[in-house]
Order: sequence, then C-alpha cells, then structure tokens
Amino acid sequence: MYFALTDEQRALAETARDYLADRFDLTAVRAVFEDTAGDGHPAELWKAFAEQGWLAVLVPEENDGIGLGLLDAQVLARAFGTGAVPGPWLPTVLAGEAVRLAGSPAQRAAVLGPLAAGELVATVALRAPGGSFDQSGVGVTADAGPGGARLTGTASPVEYAGVARTAVVAAKEPDGGIGLYLVDPASPSVTVTALDTYDGTTRLGGLVLDGATGERLPESNAAVLAELNRRGAVLTAADLVGIARAALTRTIEYDKTRVQFGRPVGGFQVIKHTLADLHVGVLMAEHAVLYAAHAVDAELPDAELAVAVAKAKAGDAAQRATAAMIQYHGGIGYTWEHEAHFFYKRAKRLVATFGDAGEHLDRIAALSIDA
Repeated sequence: MYFALTDEQRALAETARDYLADRFDLTAVRAVFEDTAGDGHPAELWKAFAEQGWLAVLVPEENDGIGLGLLDAQVLARAFGTGAVPGPWLPTVLAGEAVRLAGSPAQRAAVLGPLAAGELVATVALRAPGGSFDQSGVGVTADAGPGGARLTGTASPVEYAGVARTAVVAAKEPDGGIGLYLVDPASPSVTVTALDTYDGTTRLGGLVLDGATGERLPESNAAVLAELNRRGAVLTAADLVGIARAALTRTIEYDKTRVQFGRPVGGFQVIKHTLADLHVGVLMAEHAVLYAAHAVDAELPDAELAVAVAKAKAGDAAQRATAAMIQYHGGIGYTWEHEAHFFYKRAKRLVATFGDAGEHLDRIAALSIDA
C-alpha cells in the first residue's frame, strides 16, 4: 500500500514550517522558555495561528471553521514540533474536538466559532494526577445539583490551565459512566494550580474542583473519551516526529562541519551508522503517524492499534534523536545556550502525554492477542 500526503497537505506543511521559521524562530522560543514567570502564551503567535486558519482546521465549516481531518491537523502538529513552538494549540484544538464530537448545536455554536477565530483559549482535563489516559484514569466525579452537575476532584496535569477560559473536564458519573463537561476555570469553586515543568515550551497546571458547575456535553460517554484520547495521541505523536526530524537534521548538518582528528566527525563510520539508524527510526515513526491519523479519520477497524503503534514509535524516535543531538554536538550540546535541550525536554514531556510507551505497548499486545 502506498500512502502519501496530498499536494494540499504538503503545501500546508511547508507554509507552516516557513512561517514559523520566519516569524517565531528559536530565539523567540528561548524567550518563552526562559520566562518562567510568564504564561507561555505569546499573543502575537496566537493571533498568527488564527489568521493562518490553524485553529480552525478541525472546526466544521458550519461553525466558521475549515472542516479538515486529523491527517491535516497532524501536519500542523508536526510543524510545531519541528520548531519547538509554544502555545496552547493542542489543548485548544482537542477541546474543540470534544465539543464537535459530543456537544449540542448550541454548545458547538458558542465554542467552536470563537475557538476558530482565536478568541477562545481552551484546554482538556481528562485524568487524575498519575492516572492513565483511559476511563480508569479519570479523577473527577459528577453529581446532580441545583442548576446542573456539580464536579468534584482533581485533574492534572492540564496544559495551559492558567490561561484557558474553558476546560473540557472528564468526570465519572453516578451510573458508572463517563461524561465530558464544560467548566469555567475562573469559577470560585475551581482552583487552578501551577505545576513546575522542565519543558519551557509549555505551561502545566492542575484543576481542583469543589462542587464546580459543569455543563454536560450531551453526547459524551466513555467511547467519546476514548476517541478524544486517540486524537490527542496522534497529534502528540506528530509533534514528536517533528521534534525527531528537527533534531536529526540539525545533528547531521552540524556533524558535517565539526572537525576532529582532521576530518568532519560525520565521516566516522560509527557516527554515520548511528545517524542512519536514527533516520530509519524517524522515517518509520513518520509513516506510523500518517497511517494512524488516516485510520482515525476513516474509522478503520485497526485505528486503536495504529494509534498505539504511532505513539510508541514516535516517542522512541524522538527520545533517541534528541539524545543523539546532545551527544553529537559535543560539549556545546550540553550547554543551556544551545537549543538541543529545547527539543530533548519537549520530547521527554510529550512521551508521557496521552500514554507513555509502556501503556501503548501493553495496548498493542492486548489488541494483537485479541485479534
């Protein structure tokens, strides 16, 4: 089977990479990375996301979006990984997906249009601290109360909890099911906590809910939560392959010019073989992500397996490529001044987001045995 991006998707990828390299390069990334007291949400970058249509890519046309699929969205996620781009794109897009999949027409109208226009920053709060990315990892409960459901519990980590105006919170319901609820993080019954993170290209927090009012997405259930987690895993994997490819490309270019013992170090056999192995790993991960996105879009029977393979492969490729970037840049690769640690730390965080390798390898084994 031959599988490749369309001309339009390749153009989208090229446009995103070029725009970000020109308007928000690694110097700008460093400014966000080092501003630990800031919210990690550059206003000019968010405005550009809206102007370029990157926030509207998955929003239906009837809600003022572009109405494309996950295969198109992963093109953008990969570009953001390539540039180590900060900002709440992923949690905002996933919150939009939750509303698109399970919201009422009124909820879709209220959320998706402003989201696509860049007027609404949103996030998702789907698990308890240390919880798995499935139904068993949910740490919030929902009970009936006057004026709507009341949510109690903790969700963490939550990306950009401190700047989001809307959060989609997963909660266990009295009947044993799962519901997704729209919650205002600024509500008096919600406490937003800040979390330290080694990855300065994002901001993490937690939501502590104490009887917070939640507006239920009427079509939400455990299956919708699973679908949301699959989509999050694909977009995270795409970011990881962007990181991996950027790290590998930068390492190859550097090792062509770094001279030791009278010759470029890239000419030594052990380095050539290692870089070749890394290239194969990155290439496999790239294609695994493409197929996973296609499988989810097309609702193929093997979509869950494809997503697990993609996330596991992408995480491995990114970890190996970013570690090699540090090592093969020699002493400078270990310094704060070099950008290698941007990619390494971003990869380390994303490997654990929407399921780490252990979770996905277990899922692969279980699905393979069941088949």
